[in-house]
Amino acid sequence: MQFGIFSVSDITRDPVSGETPSEAERIDAIVQIAQKADEVGLDVFAIGEHHNPPFFSSAPTTLLATIAATTKRLIMSTATTLITTNDPVRLAEEYAMLQHLAKGRVDLMLGRGNTAPVYPWFGQDIRESLPLALENYNLLHRLWREDVVDTADGSFRTPLQGFTSVPRPLDDVPPFVWHGSIRTPEIAEQAAFYGDGFFANNIFWPKEHFMQLIRFYRQRFEHYGHGTKKQAIVGLGGQAYIARRSQDAKSEFRPYFNEAPVYGHGPSMEDFMEMTPLSVGSPQEVIDKTLTFREHFGDYQRQLFLVDHAGLPLKTVLNQLDLLGEEVVPVLRQEIAARQDPETPEAPTHASLVRAKYGSEAPRQPRPNANRGDNVTSGSPYTDTGETAA
Repeated sequence: MQFGIFSVSDITRDPVSGETPSEAERIDAIVQIAQKADEVGLDVFAIGEHHNPPFFSSAPTTLLATIAATTKRLIMSTATTLITTNDPVRLAEEYAMLQHLAKGRVDLMLGRGNTAPVYPWFGQDIRESLPLALENYNLLHRLWREDVVDTADGSFRTPLQGFTSVPRPLDDVPPFVWHGSIRTPEIAEQAAFYGDGFFANNIFWPKEHFMQLIRFYRQRFEHYGHGTKKQAIVGLGGQAYIARRSQDAKSEFRPYFNEAPVYGHGPSMEDFMEMTPLSVGSPQEVIDKTLTFREHFGDYQRQLFLVDHAGLPLKTVLNQLDLLGEEVVPVLRQEIAARQDPETPEAPTHASLVRAKYGSEAPRQPRPNANRGDNVTSGSPYTDTGETAA
């Protein structure tokens, strides 16, 4: 079972101090938060992708590469990478590069996002978001597994002819992919078809909705022959605010909840805690609530907590991570291990995927022909005089 944190990268006014951090302060803070997650023994750090204020994470691979260089064991991930408005060729290149730089400590979550204006900004039509997402991932999946890719006419991009995405994935094993969805069975179907993971960020809606989506994904995972329903790879999201005393947690977090861009001015904090995975309380209360998730969704492989949303100051977030890493996660690991079905697999990692593919053999290290030339003419990149062609 993997435990980690994710951030949506919001820059929000602190309702207690009245201060709003600058982009520079927030970016510096998120690096410190990820480093702290590594220090306290968490497994995963994931960052969202946004291209509009009040968010800062428009270049996830750049940020994650920096974090990878300053951490030791943390898996770099996303929450989510926009499969609709990113070219799958660029996704193949950028995340393979990140995979090399992070020595394999990389996976990614793909999704359509929830910001409507982003589509025209990148030349796409939101009305085509679902077929666009499905087509783009079908291509991304091929680009990481085929050394030379030829495609027919697609609905959303020009064909590729003899194209090789570089760098090739580390050890010829692509990053593991989670498909993130809060409403769409077609995304769960695609995740099941490829044997990928399905991440339900059940941070808003009632659990019954996500129980139905996850049940469908498990059924289709088994249908496509990747294993039993119990062996499907599931991840969950949620938010936690922890203090040593329950009443302190509630009083401290309440002003942030009330003004939060995604929570505020709606149901009360107590109602939201009742309806969703939001956990506000003592370490034991957060443990108890998190343990109920498997009762609803079955055994699962990854639990991510949102801990830096709604203007919470950096010091508070770092204190949260101390409590999460020292008092909450160790107990959850022990309790879940004792309750988990023996048939439930561990979350995939680069090391486990390499072992599954090669066994005891050395992994393949692709070496594309350096003299192959360009992908258009297949001609030499040099002129007859030995000088590089213009």
